[in-house]
Amino acid sequence: MQISLQTAEQLRLTPQEFTLIQQKLGRMPNFTELCAFSAMWSEHCSYKNSIKWLKTLPRDGEKMLVKAGDENAGLMDIGDGLGVVFKIESHNHPSALEPFQGAATGVGGIHRDIFTMGARPIAALNSLRFGELSDKRTQHLLKGVVKGIGHYGNCFGVPTVGGEIYFDACYQTNPLVNAMSVGIVENGKTISATAKGEGNPVFFVGSATGKDGIGGASFASADINADSIQELPAVQVGDPFQEKKLLEACLEVIKTGAVVGMQDMGAAGIICSTAEMSEKGGVGMYINLSKVPTRQQGMKAWEILLSESQERMLMVVEKGKENEVLQIFEKWDLPCSEIGHVTTDGMLNFYLNNTLEATLPAAELVLGGGAPVYEREYTKPAYIAMQDAYNINDIPEPTPTNLLQITKQLITLPTIASKKYVYQQYDSMVGTANTNTNNPSAAAVIAIKNTDKALAITTDCNSSYVYANPYIGAMIAVTEAARNIVCSGGEPLGVTNCLNFGNPYNPEVYYTFVEAIKGIGEACTALNTPVTGGNVSFYNQHPGGPIYPTPTIGMVGLLPSISSKMGLAFTTVGSIIYVIGKCVDDINCSQYLQKIVGIQNSPAPYYNLAEEKELLQIVQQLVQQKHVESANDVSEGGLITTLLECCFPHELGFEITTDTALRGDAYLFGESQGRYVLSINTQNVEAFEAITAKIPKQKLGKITDSNIKINNQFWGYCKDWKDRYENAILHALE
Repeated sequence: MQISLQTAEQLRLTPQEFTLIQQKLGRMPNFTELCAFSAMWSEHCSYKNSIKWLKTLPRDGEKMLVKAGDENAGLMDIGDGLGVVFKIESHNHPSALEPFQGAATGVGGIHRDIFTMGARPIAALNSLRFGELSDKRTQHLLKGVVKGIGHYGNCFGVPTVGGEIYFDACYQTNPLVNAMSVGIVENGKTISATAKGEGNPVFFVGSATGKDGIGGASFASADINADSIQELPAVQVGDPFQEKKLLEACLEVIKTGAVVGMQDMGAAGIICSTAEMSEKGGVGMYINLSKVPTRQQGMKAWEILLSESQERMLMVVEKGKENEVLQIFEKWDLPCSEIGHVTTDGMLNFYLNNTLEATLPAAELVLGGGAPVYEREYTKPAYIAMQDAYNINDIPEPTPTNLLQITKQLITLPTIASKKYVYQQYDSMVGTANTNTNNPSAAAVIAIKNTDKALAITTDCNSSYVYANPYIGAMIAVTEAARNIVCSGGEPLGVTNCLNFGNPYNPEVYYTFVEAIKGIGEACTALNTPVTGGNVSFYNQHPGGPIYPTPTIGMVGLLPSISSKMGLAFTTVGSIIYVIGKCVDDINCSQYLQKIVGIQNSPAPYYNLAEEKELLQIVQQLVQQKHVESANDVSEGGLITTLLECCFPHELGFEITTDTALRGDAYLFGESQGRYVLSINTQNVEAFEAITAKIPKQKLGKITDSNIKINNQFWGYCKDWKDRYENAILHALE
């Protein structure tokens, strides 16, 4: 077909990019070639609007085993000859249109990023955002996404061990579905996504290629609107049983030593894997698309190249070992076809039915090569100035009776209430390594088989804080994750992030992105948790504008021994309850202020990075030396929610006295940062007091058998509070 600027614009290329493509090729591209550039230069693949700032993040650390961004996922040393591989990615746009398959294939894709490196996935987490739960469409999306995550993960056989779910009107049109996977690999036995060796055969392995997912990378780089349903073919369809076979076959073939390099066919499909592997190895490829197994007859070259059909890998094999590979994939009843070979000229030559369909320089297609890099303008959002009108003194302080009634409302808010309806649909026990099933902790704790060690894993981000102050809010996301790791007995190791923002061409949106990157960088530097990799998802919008900026943090920590694990639950009647960290008159950005009082614009809650770092070190010492019986950090819902969450597992109660120097609502419902609720056996109080002598703390009271009392006022029984908390979301859906 005749190529024109209109053709390029229909493929979401700008006029400048269309001109640049012609310059790089020295000629007019044909349609197949233009499609390849469209996919590879999409935001989803090239990070053209974000890479400048991503490079400012701290990406080096003594335990890093691969440089950040060099491979499909981050890899860090955990001792005993083992490494932990982990990554988080988004599948937002597909989930907005087809929630079941969108979420399911997000899970499948992130697991492939792990096992393509030779690691076996051992745990999955997620971070989900939806609109108001009272809305019927939100209920449809929630049910579909949860069913998709559960279906794929349960069938694939990797436990879903943790995550978070928030509800806010800004996600009404565009929900966020961020999926994280964690795996274990022996050091020195990883596989790189690199092609090398002239003449080495290139294999296509896994499911046959269909027309599902075509153009998915470009689709993910555009706003969701009323016409987006017409792009439903861009949503992939997953088969978890096929992926399970692919996992086992890939791990088996790696052991033969025949694999030179391997990469999953994720966003942009074959064109992405061939281009990225070739560029990394400084080579090219000859590819015969006629040999690619397909599900439909007569597929065109551009359809085969851009299809994002699931459960597929591109594998470069050592010449002469082809039969070993073929036999293994035949045993696992998986398609396996030699589709080409490695060349040395740096060019990708794609043939179909003996016709040369495309000739492309690999380096010009990819991030870090010829893909464009932009520096966008940014300006401080106008809404931030609206925070100046907020004054806590304008809000009447609730009476003691009102505090009780507010708490009943607070713990049934969808963002705070138990997500039992959700996690009961996930298999959290397959693999028998999840230690949180009967002993919950602030982060998921996963035993590492054949060692005494364990991993602590969490996903965290309060986007309301980031909306209020992108810089501070992003720092809070990092330190919140670290608090969860430390409360669980671990030492934070490293971070992967999923950066969800609106349209980057909006200067106010781009301001929030830049400031959030700065905040993540400062916090990760302070806590010595390098950013090992991640994902950027722009163009997350609703009819009224962008979503709240949501830089989700996935963090992994290491427990030196599984015996170091600390739970969050109160365990012993009579033990003393403390809150450590600074308590202040602050209800900024709290669920109480936003959802009950009804004030949306306020500054970010109190936060001090230096104080956070000091407290993390002290809590780590207290937990690992067993000076405390339980540990949980104060987050959404404030102190009262944290206390109740500590009661629920064993249905115990508490008696506490609040600080009368502070407002009652600020003390109980405020979300000022850097605070922990700890329970200490009476025998350990003296040691605890000595270790915490120089930090702010308050002795709240003690654990009781079931009664809950605050300032000598009877607040009911734990079981009743637990029923209200656990059934709130189910009641809303009914």
